[in-house]
Parts: sequence; structure tokens; C-alpha cells
Amino acid sequence: MRFTDIDQEAPKIEFPCDYPIKVMGIASEGFQAEVMEVIHRHASPVPEDRISERASARGNYLSITVVIEATGEAQLASIFRELMDQASVKIVL
Repeated sequence: MRFTDIDQEAPKIEFPCDYPIKVMGIASEGFQAEVMEVIHRHASPVPEDRISERASARGNYLSITVVIEATGEAQLASIFRELMDQASVKIVL
């Protein structure tokens, strides 16, 4: 049996669950607030201890990871789509 013969499906996520969303973008004073505003529109309030950020080596970019309680695929798709619509956001994982 070859690898290509194996039926592969994406792993199924059981909701609700904790789900980390990593957002990378241009470092600015309001970047975290912009990201959190989008997330709060689609998810319950996120405690401070579930938010982390890290600047790039030169400080030009910022990575913010937010762990939300995800309720479904539609919710995650809405968050990812709206985050990518923000001018300062470069990547959402």
C-alpha cells in the first residue's frame, strides 16, 4: 500500500474546546487592541493569562496568541476571516 492510497481526513475537533489563535502583524501601539476587538466580537471574554505576545527580533512585527473557548467551525472561520481583513494583520494561524 502506498501513502497516496490512504484516505486522509483532517483531524476532527470536538467543540467546545480551548483553541489557540496566533496572529502576526505589524507592531504598533494598537495592534493587540485591534486583534482583541475582533476576537471579542466572536468569542466570550478572554482572561489576561490566556493572551501572550512576542515581538520579532527587530521589533517590526508582533505575534499575539489568544486561547479562546471555540464553539464551532463557523465561529473560527469568522474570526480568521475578520482578522485577515485587518490592514496590520499579516498571518493568522
